[in-house]
Amino acid sequence: MAENKNSLVKELTKGIVKENPTLVMLLGMCPTLAVTTQAMNGIGMGLATTFVLLGSNIVISALRKVIPDKVRIPAFIVIIASFVTLIGFLLEGFVPSLYDSLGIYLTLITVNCIIFGRAEMFASKNGVVASALDAIGMGIGFTIALFLMGSIREIIGAGQWMGLTIPVIHDDPMLLFIMPAGGFFTLGMIIAAVNKLSKKKPPKEISCEGCPNAEACGKAGDCQ
Repeated sequence: MAENKNSLVKELTKGIVKENPTLVMLLGMCPTLAVTTQAMNGIGMGLATTFVLLGSNIVISALRKVIPDKVRIPAFIVIIASFVTLIGFLLEGFVPSLYDSLGIYLTLITVNCIIFGRAEMFASKNGVVASALDAIGMGIGFTIALFLMGSIREIIGAGQWMGLTIPVIHDDPMLLFIMPAGGFFTLGMIIAAVNKLSKKKPPKEISCEGCPNAEACGKAGDCQ
């Protein structure tokens, strides 16, 4: 019982730091770089992605023994697109300003590598509870990464944060940080900081041993 509980806790927490989809696995780069000019946009995209990830993981896990293997990819896409459509309607109806800010990138959640990757690598192979916790953990990790990027870029590049004006910086902001080049620079600095804090070193050999998805894939001992 204790072992099962520890396993569920691991599924929940792994995506926050150890297997953070953005800062460790480098997935979902398109929305990460595009919408993080403001902290609020980062939160909005992160939560929207978490909603879709949670819903699709639960449904795919529940239907994993029913969906034929030959049509699993189209089935996954239909399920994911349904939740994207739903969150799009909700944001447009209740938070239209955020809906407009996210724009086309909200629709592109359908093809987000994080969501499809978790569906294929985890939800289709594990139970509903574990898949739900995996989705929540990955969603939280993704949201934190986007919020952190959005905060840094908004503070330095616009001199404000979440509607609050930052003294001194607001008078002479570094506009580079709210431009595409600033997004790449900020992301690189955050990834470097995370690697430094976690004391992560590049693998000596390219194999499943150095892949954060090796355990979920179940092929850790197959690659040479």
